[in-house]
Amino acid sequence: MNVLRLILGDQLNYSHSWYTSCYSNVIYLMMEIRQETDYVLHHRQKVQAFFAAMRQFAKWLRKNGHRVKYLSLNDAENSQSLSANVKACIADLNIERFEYQYPDEYRLDRMLRNLSTDLSVPVKAVDTEHFLYTRGQSAGFFTQKKAPRLEYFYRTIRREFGILMEGNKPAGGKWNYDTENRLPYKGTPVVPVPLVFRNNIEKIDSALDSGGVNTMGTADSRILFWPVNREQSLKLLGHFTQQCLPWFGTYEDAMSSQYWSMFHSRLSFALNTKMLNPGEVVSAALETWQDDKSRISLPQIEGFIRQIIGWREYMRGLYWAYMPGYAAMNYFAHTRALPHWYWTGETKMNCLAACIRQSLEKAYAHHIQRLMVLGNFALLAGVHPDHVDTWYLGIYIDAVQWAEITNTRGMSQFADGGIAASKPYVSSARYINRMSDYCKTCIYNQGENTGACACPFNSMYWDFFLRHRELLSANPRIMLMYSMWDRFKKAKQYAILDRAAYCLEHVNEL
Repeated sequence: MNVLRLILGDQLNYSHSWYTSCYSNVIYLMMEIRQETDYVLHHRQKVQAFFAAMRQFAKWLRKNGHRVKYLSLNDAENSQSLSANVKACIADLNIERFEYQYPDEYRLDRMLRNLSTDLSVPVKAVDTEHFLYTRGQSAGFFTQKKAPRLEYFYRTIRREFGILMEGNKPAGGKWNYDTENRLPYKGTPVVPVPLVFRNNIEKIDSALDSGGVNTMGTADSRILFWPVNREQSLKLLGHFTQQCLPWFGTYEDAMSSQYWSMFHSRLSFALNTKMLNPGEVVSAALETWQDDKSRISLPQIEGFIRQIIGWREYMRGLYWAYMPGYAAMNYFAHTRALPHWYWTGETKMNCLAACIRQSLEKAYAHHIQRLMVLGNFALLAGVHPDHVDTWYLGIYIDAVQWAEITNTRGMSQFADGGIAASKPYVSSARYINRMSDYCKTCIYNQGENTGACACPFNSMYWDFFLRHRELLSANPRIMLMYSMWDRFKKAKQYAILDRAAYCLEHVNEL
């Protein structure tokens, strides 16, 4: 029986059981298609990286004796449609059974389910063998009357897999050291030089040009510095555990105009394409910590572990529990368009300019830049979450929808009304000034609420709470803000709201 097995661009799992044995009757199908390059405007480096990683994976499969049918972007037989290509291959290769791994994106999952009912051959779907929990297990946490918060979910995983545990208790007696992981960076310790690679992508870039694929951001037409195979991904993991992990937790929220990656791992692209799996990343970090506890404290390792087995798995569970309705949630009924400078970085607000330009140049920004600068402003400005989703999904190297939309529409924009997070993550310029050096060289005054030179974040912060008082005033985590506002003198309140109105009316000129 001839079998066709589909491998999607984010299913590059070198350890999957599919590949433990070679069979002459099994053909692996991979494809570069306009259906995936065009459904949103992607960063150039993102498309380059996905295609390069896919080609490296196909090369590895062939080297290990597997049969591969690879449709490159401009192949004459490439219909640019996943379903049409699968049907054509089934007919041309005399396929008698079709198999695929469950997609991690709802759109593709639905597409493959519909395709399966339309095929004349039997169909089998299998797990991707990547996450700690299967899709059903993780989504099951959210079927209760009250969805669990991250902390409960995180503790459950820690207990089940025995990660950072001392018997039935958490290592060190605490589950979470988040309060110790919020320091700004003041120049020491020395930030490691980021490990980058020199992957030749000239053929891919030429194919994008000749195919007329529209992208955003800047990119080298010859060299890509992101990891595109398992060997490079493991090297990046080793670089993080040896060079960055000793300081990751302490400075994971810090932002700097001088250091674009700080002490972050930058493993998200390798993880989200499955070149690495979360279990081995956790094991490598724990092993390094065990061998070097004099240099790596418990808060450092816990902060990193929480990101991998807590937040990442939690967001995936949330995605599969609430999609497709999640993609339409708009709790605040926001309608504003995204300011045009999100696409150029040409704004006078230094924090936003720095984060956007870095994103356009590197296809990367760490979680606090995404949440507390870029997402923060969009939420304060009342941008429609659809526009925010589209921008985030396109611009970042690691942006796959299950991870992007839950963090953006949920955590960042609070468009889900509190499913992902218990309060809106908004702040004034005070937080940005404390956690970064951006405000030092900005023309706006981070300490002022009113006047032409006052930072827009400040007045817009108060305006946001006033606009949505009916929805937010009962939230115990932010009730204090309303008490503070009510104690302001009327003249001060009017001046703040006047400044906010000006900023919102002239948002593209800020």
